[in-house]
Amino acid sequence: MKKKVYLLLIEIASIAMLFTLIFTCFIFYKGFEKQVFLDLETTAHLYASLDINYLSGTEKDSFLKNHIRVSVINPEGIVIYDNNEDVSKMDNHADREEICDALKSGQGKAVRRSATLEKSLFYYAIRLDDGNVLRVAKETNNILSIFYQSLPVFAVIVVVLFFLCMQVARYFTRKLIEPIEYLATNLDKEERVNTYPELTPFMNMIYKQHEDILKAARMRQDFTANVSHELKTPLTSISGYSELIENGMAANEDVRRFAGEIHKNSSRLLTLINDIIRLSELDSANVSQLSEKINLYQVAETCVNMLQLNAEKHHVKLFFSGEPSYVIASKEMMEELVYNLCDNAIRYNNEDGMVFVSVHTKEGRVVLTVKDTGIGIPKEHQERVFERFYR
Repeated sequence: MKKKVYLLLIEIASIAMLFTLIFTCFIFYKGFEKQVFLDLETTAHLYASLDINYLSGTEKDSFLKNHIRVSVINPEGIVIYDNNEDVSKMDNHADREEICDALKSGQGKAVRRSATLEKSLFYYAIRLDDGNVLRVAKETNNILSIFYQSLPVFAVIVVVLFFLCMQVARYFTRKLIEPIEYLATNLDKEERVNTYPELTPFMNMIYKQHEDILKAARMRQDFTANVSHELKTPLTSISGYSELIENGMAANEDVRRFAGEIHKNSSRLLTLINDIIRLSELDSANVSQLSEKINLYQVAETCVNMLQLNAEKHHVKLFFSGEPSYVIASKEMMEELVYNLCDNAIRYNNEDGMVFVSVHTKEGRVVLTVKDTGIGIPKEHQERVFERFYR
């Protein structure tokens, strides 16, 4: 992951540098172009105050040294003066963009580029008071030529920037991955990693999953310990009684009683095994597929009616109240749940005790209550009431 993040940052930095370089060249050339036209405009207004005879005099060499070309064109497009070419050999300029604009609006400008010479010609023209047009021109390198000339400098800058980007990318990659690496090696510590807000939800999810895994591991350990204890008790009894009978150490009158104890503990063992199988099925089953809309009031009422005889046998009074209340659940599981709660309330009750079962809706939620007057659960064991096979 670290390498992937690092390469991604380098890629982003390289693309950013490339676009910055292209954009900088474009902005630089546009600024350069604007400055050339500004210089030509100033030069044109300066030369407009001079006459042709003066232009054709001793200042011609000065114009050539400054690479400024000066031309005068009449309204018909005929060149009547040029400090660089023989006017008799020059074409008519009536269709030139800058000349047309100057004749119409008083001034005009144009750029003509030569791909073969890698040059650009900048033209600026103004209309004189006599109707003629004064045009000044300057030849410069085009943008590609400027780019090629600046390439060595740009290459050095790019190499330096790329090196800096590598260092910055390495730093940010380390900072980005550091909390995750720390979390991976210190997940068992209570101290939480301080990280940036964007990573907090991810870190919280990791911590929660870790806590869930630890909790599940503890539950498995407790489950194994509890099951082992529950299985060991009946097995020990069965083994002890059967050994006495096998070795002839049991009196004839005790054999029947020992057989009864073996049968009782075997039944207990079978019940535990069935419970384990049932729990395994519940853990692996998709409960949502078994769910349906059921009337919990009706389910509880059925269970109470089934346990009335059992309650009378234990001298316990069973009371039921409530109202129709609907939930989405597995009917079979809910019947088993309510039955077990009521059965335990009767079994562990006092003589002449009472059990109150009610189903009602409170604040939009269905509430099932099973309350008894029995021995209850000691406070130190209440937090483990939902622990499997814990007694």
